[in-house]
Amino acid sequence: MNHDFVRRLGIDHPLLLAPMAGETAKPALAIAVSNAGALGALGAAYMTPQALRDAIRAIRAGTQRPFHINLFSPQPWTADHAKMAAYRAELGQAHAALGLGAPDLPNSYQESFEAQFEVVLEEAPPVFSTTFGVLTPEQVTALKDRNILVLGTATTVAEARVQASAGVDAIIAQGAEAGGHRGSFLDSVEHSLVGTMALVPQIVSAVKLPVIAAGGIGDGRGVAAALCLGASAVALGTTFLLAEEMALSPGYKALLQSDRAENTALTRAFSGRHARGIRNAFLDRMAGRDDIIPDFPVANAMSKAMRGAASKSGQTDYQSLWAGQAARLARPEPAAAIVARLLAEARQALEIQV
Repeated sequence: MNHDFVRRLGIDHPLLLAPMAGETAKPALAIAVSNAGALGALGAAYMTPQALRDAIRAIRAGTQRPFHINLFSPQPWTADHAKMAAYRAELGQAHAALGLGAPDLPNSYQESFEAQFEVVLEEAPPVFSTTFGVLTPEQVTALKDRNILVLGTATTVAEARVQASAGVDAIIAQGAEAGGHRGSFLDSVEHSLVGTMALVPQIVSAVKLPVIAAGGIGDGRGVAAALCLGASAVALGTTFLLAEEMALSPGYKALLQSDRAENTALTRAFSGRHARGIRNAFLDRMAGRDDIIPDFPVANAMSKAMRGAASKSGQTDYQSLWAGQAARLARPEPAAAIVARLLAEARQALEIQV
């Protein structure tokens, strides 16, 4: 383990909360994780610039410890009207089941990355990262000029090399087991599904930067394994979905504690971009139908009303239930207790003699 990197982050333990966007983007959880000596995080990709500013200030009001903000790098996309019409028809069936009117086309599809990035520069969180791509050298320089530590997400060794060339301070190695959206940006997702335990040591060997292991790590045994493979720290997301500070919908939380959490799949059904979640009726209905799903962020914006109504009404068959492959290891506990348990389990695992 790279103790220097942990000290540079300003945290006590080599543990990071993986940044989670949407329903799971909660300042309270980031605060609790940071106050427990790990690095709290907020996935802010879907936030308006003002909401992002408010969230950063809320975290600062709740903790004196470092924290981490993540945004999605902008990606090229097209509004394919034929796909949009076909996808809208599928959404119409879900809307009817949820008691909603016919789905409308959104007025806009995503927040401005440039405007969000300006907020990051102005508010200067201690740590910043992007997913889905790589920052420009000018953006990296602007962040570092404000003493912001810069992380880049990679799902392959090739992506890690590109991130390193861009000047990031550390690499988040996102394995195929990870919940939520895939960070792949150089090749197709299908050609970028490297497992965490294979990906981490390869990136450690390929780049001279600290590596943060992420994906399918659900308890201290996984933390210990990642550290033994050369990771400087470990990021966990799904493990914290049952934290008391996570105001997740009851139906989502119930499924995370059921045997159904053992059955996850990669899907484009909800957002137009591959993401891993617990299988449900809408995910299964859209399986093999990528030809009618619009690009991200079009599909994501179009399905927002369905997902929101399903969350409020508890009809989980129409929610995006993002979760990693180790979801069944999550436990309902306060965030501080989760951090303490992960550390205790990791220490116990590292005592094993071979």
